[in-house]
Amino acid sequence: MSIAHWPVGERPREKLLERGAAALSDAELLAIFLRTGCAGKSAVDLARELLIEFGGLRPLMEASRESFCRGEGLGDAKFTQLQAVLEMARRHLGESLQTGDALTSPDLVRRYLVAQLRHSPREVFALLLLDNQHRLIRYEPLFYGTLDGASVYPREVVKLVLASNAAAVILAHNHPSGVAEPSQADRLITEKLVAALELVGVRVLDHMVVGDGEVISFAERGFL
Repeated sequence: MSIAHWPVGERPREKLLERGAAALSDAELLAIFLRTGCAGKSAVDLARELLIEFGGLRPLMEASRESFCRGEGLGDAKFTQLQAVLEMARRHLGESLQTGDALTSPDLVRRYLVAQLRHSPREVFALLLLDNQHRLIRYEPLFYGTLDGASVYPREVVKLVLASNAAAVILAHNHPSGVAEPSQADRLITEKLVAALELVGVRVLDHMVVGDGEVISFAERGFL
């Protein structure tokens, strides 16, 4: 039976409008994204099968173009649509940080950094450049690959901060392993950058390490 013949309260779109997106299951949300099913399957049936095939919503959303397009009912059109949705979400979070104080919005900062860094297959070291009211000026990835004292250059960080007229920064990097626990190298890099930026009057508010579903804050750990 097609979704059009379901009771109104069970149809994903109507359910979302009545109860909000949070009330929908992963399959129902994906069905809205798919819009239609295929021969003999409703959009919800197809969504359930895709979630099983990919191992869940997140692996599906993070799949490569080639892997994604092999899914039944999927293709380049759906892939580009999904990438546009993900990028809009990232930009929405960034714009929210541009209008508010990052220090008073730690959850928003975490969500923004997860959106930017969690999916990267390699380590990325980045800065959130902030103005004197701790609003986001911009996000800037700087260094890539395994991070250690030789791969992060304080001079480049200071140069970028001064060029951006930033008053404060939040350091951030990801652990592709999924384990967010800071390493000794992470702590040493942070100490070097704090010292370098202090010389030009710029405060390091935090260093956040993004893992798989977890973000660890140096400030909250008492490392800063």
